[in-house]
Amino acid sequence: MPKDTAPIDYSGLIREDDLVVCGQAAAEPMTLTEALMAQAAQLPLFRMMVGSVFSETFSVACASSVSFQSYGVIGSARRLTKAGRLDVIPSNYSAFCADFASRRHRADVVLVQLAESADGRLSASLSNDYVIDAARSARVVIAEINRDAPWTFGAEWPENVPIHLRVAARRPPVELPSTPLDDVSRKIAAHAAGLIADGSTLQFGVGRIPDAILSSLSHVRNLGIHSGLINDAVVELIERGAVTNADKGIDVGITVTNQVIGTKRLYRFVDENKSVAVRPTSYTHGQGVLARINRLVAINSALQVGLDGSVNSETLNGVAIGAIGGQLDFVRGANASPGGRAIIALPAVASDGSSRIVVNVETVTTPRADVDAIVTEWGVAELRGCGLAERARRMISIAAPEHRDTLSAQLRGVAR
Repeated sequence: MPKDTAPIDYSGLIREDDLVVCGQAAAEPMTLTEALMAQAAQLPLFRMMVGSVFSETFSVACASSVSFQSYGVIGSARRLTKAGRLDVIPSNYSAFCADFASRRHRADVVLVQLAESADGRLSASLSNDYVIDAARSARVVIAEINRDAPWTFGAEWPENVPIHLRVAARRPPVELPSTPLDDVSRKIAAHAAGLIADGSTLQFGVGRIPDAILSSLSHVRNLGIHSGLINDAVVELIERGAVTNADKGIDVGITVTNQVIGTKRLYRFVDENKSVAVRPTSYTHGQGVLARINRLVAINSALQVGLDGSVNSETLNGVAIGAIGGQLDFVRGANASPGGRAIIALPAVASDGSSRIVVNVETVTTPRADVDAIVTEWGVAELRGCGLAERARRMISIAAPEHRDTLSAQLRGVAR
């Protein structure tokens, strides 16, 4: 059991200009982070490193004594961006995590959520990202022991990384239910499913479109999972027998992930489940590892795709609203995988009716040289090996019909 069940007092623990790093997504230690934000106005100026955020902890009402940093704008971190409170580090997720391992990034205080087994073993539970490496050199490591957090294999807390304070969690882990599917996401999923063969190994992200694609694969056999995250849809595929992890080439029989993000159903499934491994980023996103996986299919999304195939997943109108994340890591890994495919799936139009297929993207997340297949609700554009003229023709064919003539005219204007 935790040694300290009292609310934590951060006075004396946080110093001027400290970098405070906390667990992200479902691994956010909310008892600790909520207490920190509540006390922030009374503390010295400090910096806060957040990753994916799916809680309401870091609102724009947070004290001005906190400046926020992240590798991207994911989930409710968008509120911080809109308020001008978030500084984005434009880095591949693998490199961002490696920078903590190499101490290019150095944390002063680390806040982490851990699970504890009956015999006292600790696990990082729902995420095995950069937090453990950040803790190795931190001045203070504070662990929130959450009895509702699953104990996961692969994420065992290293015995040589000290924990200076332990606090009992006062609420269960963050949950992220699946987003209800709509007609557009179902149409995109139907097209993408045609690119996924029996025996494929899947990587995917968070959101309606990845969920739709996964839900459309119950007819596919011997699927594997090697992903930056898993969600409730993975449990569904495993229980239906679609995921066996039998043909991956490595980690046979094991679902491999870096993060676990979902609901209690998923958290119960992974708890002390030896068929699931929550592995460090150096393994889940490592190019040498990904190249050894059979038929790795990377499924990622985008804000825009250019007629040349360039992918923008980061900014719109000069404002950061997305992330590089693991997209390029997995696109290149899938391209190197025997029989692999790299799928970028997105709706053809934005919520304001504008085309998400554009002549030129404003930020290049995945270069055109790495692009394989682009999918919208209007079809699939196979771009690998195509020249620029043919790429433009294929991209226009999967744009929304009302935007195709305009795109063709804009392209002719650029050509002049």
